Amino acid sequence: MLIATSAPLQWQKSAPTRDDADRWLAEQIKTRMATTNSDDLLYALEASRDYDPSPELEKIKAPLLAINSADDFVNPPELGLMEKLIRRVPRGRYLLIPTSDRTHGHGTHTWPEVWGDALAKFLRDIRGW
Repeated sequence: MLIATSAPLQWQKSAPTRDDADRWLAEQIKTRMATTNSDDLLYALEASRDYDPSPELEKIKAPLLAINSADDFVNPPELGLMEKLIRRVPRGRYLLIPTSDRTHGHGTHTWPEVWGDALAKFLRDIRGW
């Protein structure tokens, strides 16, 4: 989970040497093992394993902003799925955030300072829809 949902650029910044990386990884494992319930994690992974909303996209009536970061390993933008599928959402828009020193791979979704301005603009724009 740690490898798949983060980004190498951020790791390099926070732990630029081998010793720093070893310390960082040991701390991450210690912290995550203490706060992660294995049954909950297995349930969440199994629940998302075959999740596919695509058959129902046309039914979404609310304005929808789909945001992804270019360094997302879990939902790699190179597949081109969002560009193709967002067209089926009547009031949908897609934003791809370029990789930068602010993005965190799949975990970028928990950093509103990266995408908050785009969301605010989207909310202002939908007033006229």
